[in-house]
Amino acid sequence: MQRTFGKVKDDSFHFDLIERYFRAKDNSNAFQTLSDKICNDLDFNELFMFVDRTHSKVGQQYLYQTLRTIPQSDHNSDETLIGHFLNDPDFRTSVQLQLEKLKSTDAYYISTLFQEEHQKAPGWFFICKILSVLSLVSVLLIPVSQQIKFFLFGIFIINMMIHFWNKRNLYQYLGSIPQLLRLTKVASELYKDERLTTQNSELGKSLKAISGIKRRLSFFRLEAKMDNDMAALVAGLIELFKILFLIEPLFLFGVLKRLDSMRREMDDVFSFVGKIDVLLSVASLREGAPNYCIPKISAQAKKLQAKNLYHPLVPDCVENDINIDQKSVLLTGSNMSGKTTFIRTVGINVISGLTLNTCFAADFEMPRMRVFSAIRISDDLLNDKSYYFEEVLTIKTMLEAGTQKYPNLFLLDEIFKGTNTIERISAGKAVLSSLAGGENIVLVSTHDIELADLLHDEYALFHFSENVNHKTVDFDYRIKDGKLKTRNAIRILEINDYPESIVKEANSISKELDNNI
Repeated sequence: MQRTFGKVKDDSFHFDLIERYFRAKDNSNAFQTLSDKICNDLDFNELFMFVDRTHSKVGQQYLYQTLRTIPQSDHNSDETLIGHFLNDPDFRTSVQLQLEKLKSTDAYYISTLFQEEHQKAPGWFFICKILSVLSLVSVLLIPVSQQIKFFLFGIFIINMMIHFWNKRNLYQYLGSIPQLLRLTKVASELYKDERLTTQNSELGKSLKAISGIKRRLSFFRLEAKMDNDMAALVAGLIELFKILFLIEPLFLFGVLKRLDSMRREMDDVFSFVGKIDVLLSVASLREGAPNYCIPKISAQAKKLQAKNLYHPLVPDCVENDINIDQKSVLLTGSNMSGKTTFIRTVGINVISGLTLNTCFAADFEMPRMRVFSAIRISDDLLNDKSYYFEEVLTIKTMLEAGTQKYPNLFLLDEIFKGTNTIERISAGKAVLSSLAGGENIVLVSTHDIELADLLHDEYALFHFSENVNHKTVDFDYRIKDGKLKTRNAIRILEINDYPESIVKEANSISKELDNNI
């Protein structure tokens, strides 16, 4: 475990299971819950796979939830425990060993026990109790009357039908309930350490409540092992016993009724273990990062500063500085020069800073803000929506958010590129002026130099550029002050051996258009 600390996880990721806890959780109290659209724009799943250094499925689900919900307050109180994980290898290893006990895929389903509706007993379920009592009485009366055997056989047939009807209900919980027992045991062990107790000083009450039905829950652990560990003969005899007295349905619905009243306690235990695993994951992330910082959360709305900022998913990423103060940012530059990557870099660092208290930079200062994006837009053919219409709807959401009282970060790549030049520039200017109002910060990229001229009073202008040599195009990925003053698209056609007639005509038309603008 010491060897893997600080390293990217070599594992498979089942996002349909990882997301379950997040999808079912009520996040209405969060400062912002990141939408699927934002996550798609910022390559969220790839970011998660890089950030995830958890040791349990519970921690993995809790990390996903953490990364997708910007909280109302900061995480500075967690720094003490993160420091213990970074500086005390023995303590870290002892926690890892406990968390490793929750690595089974079945642990993904623990959250369903307190987030989803349980299977309800049918209206005729009271008959099961009567049949169970009749079976017991019949067995006791066999020495007195041999005729009772026929009555007992009839009850057995009815009970067998009910028993196998109930198997489908039972199988839904053969993974989750045994893992709940394991989770409770892990939480109890972790709770013994005073360094961890501070995460939830009231957890003892929840652990005690769940322990009150521990013996009943153990039945499911035994049942889960039957298929694998018990000898066939013994398993068969036990199965007959359970059929005769309807043990399974009586136990199942009795336990589900008790669990239904303990949803808050189960959630407490889940969150306790999940958060410890997340903080351990953050410690590992920081250990392996070439550069990181704890962000400064400023009360000044329209101010964002970063030094040596980089994208964690880009190998050998070029670091850049940015200083946004009262103005938004408009980026110009050619394709592949780094504009979109830089926009994503800022967005990812804002999210990781506000959720994990960790930024990939030497220094990062920002307000607590919500994040919105219009980067990866595509046609929605199933709903008959064009690229432009999808972009219109996305940006409308930003305009509505911009009128609210919260600071916002709006990330846009090539605004309105789905329409003609004149209308693109006209609509783009109007929209970008509106978005930059209030307490909002906008980062937008464009190929339209005209937008830079129209917005220079409201936006700080920056650009990315490249060097075009005789046969190569070299990008330095450095952000530079001012708007882009050179254009190399036609030159790139030339160095890629386009016919001379095409290059000559393109240059001629370009000069003519410049003179007419």
